This record gives sequence, C-alpha cells and structure tokens, in this order.
Amino acid sequence: MIARNIGAGLLIALSVAAGTSGPVSARTAHDGVWSVVVTAESGTCSGSYRYPVAIINGSVRHAEPGEQPFNVRGKVGADGRLSVEVSRGDLRAVGTGRLSGASGSGTWSSPSGCAGRWQAARRG
Repeated sequence: MIARNIGAGLLIALSVAAGTSGPVSARTAHDGVWSVVVTAESGTCSGSYRYPVAIINGSVRHAEPGEQPFNVRGKVGADGRLSVEVSRGDLRAVGTGRLSGASGSGTWSSPSGCAGRWQAARRG
C-alpha cells in the first residue's frame, strides 16, 4: 500500500517538492498547475491515482502546500524533460518523461520493483 502511494505520488511529482530557498529563477514555459495520473503496471503496486502538481520556476512541487504524506522534488528543463523523485521514509520512486505544451507523459519505477507510466495535463 505504501509503495503504491509512493509510486503514484512520484508521477505527480512530477508530481514531487523542494522548498523555496536559494535564488529565484525566471518563470519557465512549463510553470503552472498540472493534473497527473499515475498508473502502476508491474510489481506489487496496482491502480491509477490522480494528483495535482505544481511547477514553479522549473521545480516540481506539491500543488497543495501543507503537510503531505510523501516528499516530492524534481526539475523540468527548458526542453520539457522532467526528472522527479517521490519519497516517504525509506521508500522512494523515480520518474522521467517530457512535458510539451499542455500535456506530458513518462515512466516511473521504484527499488521495490513497482513500475508504470504517468500522464499530465496543464490545469493552470
């Protein structure tokens, strides 16, 4: 159950979130709120989950501030390539993919053997 939530959260990490310390960089073309659907396709994880994710200055974060059941951190390059990590305690999952315009997709996996795909759509 926890591994499934980590995997689902990961894709959001696209859906996944670092603090705002350090210098502020310029707004990027991918900044905004995204709806991410994470789907497990192999391993002991199953199901699909939808999460809101925010990209701010190219950094992937939780879209809803406050206490979250997992940590999300990631980056989106100017070309739309994305890498993200979602973690909770010793559990973690990593995702990669690409955003283009108002959509995106990619894959994710975890050391526990779960893996799948994610899809994203810009909401704001």
